[in-house]
Amino acid sequence: MPEGLIVKALSGFYYVRPDESTDEEVVQCRARGIFKKKGVSPLVGDRVIFSMTDNGEGTVDQIEKRKTELIRPPIANVGLAALVFSVAEPVLNRQLLDKFLVHIEHAGLDAVIVLTKCDIIEGLPETEQSAARQEMEETIRLYSNVGYDVISTSARGGYGYSEVESKLNQDISVFAGQSGVGKSSLLNAMLPGVSLETNQISHRLGRGKHTTRHVELLALPRGGYIADTPGFSQLDFLELGVDQLGDCFREFRAYADGCKFRGCTHIHEPGCQVKMALEQGDIAKSRYEHYVLFFEEMKEKKRRY
Repeated sequence: MPEGLIVKALSGFYYVRPDESTDEEVVQCRARGIFKKKGVSPLVGDRVIFSMTDNGEGTVDQIEKRKTELIRPPIANVGLAALVFSVAEPVLNRQLLDKFLVHIEHAGLDAVIVLTKCDIIEGLPETEQSAARQEMEETIRLYSNVGYDVISTSARGGYGYSEVESKLNQDISVFAGQSGVGKSSLLNAMLPGVSLETNQISHRLGRGKHTTRHVELLALPRGGYIADTPGFSQLDFLELGVDQLGDCFREFRAYADGCKFRGCTHIHEPGCQVKMALEQGDIAKSRYEHYVLFFEEMKEKKRRY
């Protein structure tokens, strides 16, 4: 039986690209009723086994084991999230960046941080140039030390795009990040001739204003797929247990096992190795402050719900 990849889901149909396909051919499929009985739905990104029907369409018969699964957006087997943040206009919001990183770590994805509009710094008034450049350099240094790849790009200068594309060519990737940072320019540069609508992330609510109603995988010229998707529509921590938060900060992991108390929150307990690393400058103050902020936010939401 043929195997393939679900590249789009719409109105109860699943569009499967067969493995042996050499072009843009897809087979429109329905899912077998057994999935509904099991409470399982095929997702975009699923590797599936399907069979052809007499009318030239197909039926999804089996879903292969998923590596990862996202709820919002509903997509399987994503390996990489590209977090897109501008260095100016709007200014880089590290708190929002850390919130995205928490969700991505919890989902088991890798992340690359893409800084856009790097050329804009040169056009700022002299009084603002130095501060913006310092912020950009500090961001690159901070997140590189934590273990993330950080790529500087410029639509006007035309640099950084090939480096981003080389990160995306092995896997299924999603894009997320600050609103108004040039995600559309970046995505459209990856896919010449394809006009993509991307979501806007509200700074205040952390909710997406959807312009795309379905998830679709778009093949990159050099391999891999980009999910054209409404994105992470909610960043509200409801799917994350408060005891899991520390694991979502990569730099905490090396120290957490050495804490005096099991289940240490890294906030008030004595003998906390994470706090000791913070005092010694091995953990960035801004990252720790955001951890405490998110911890309190999660506790407040748990009380409310």
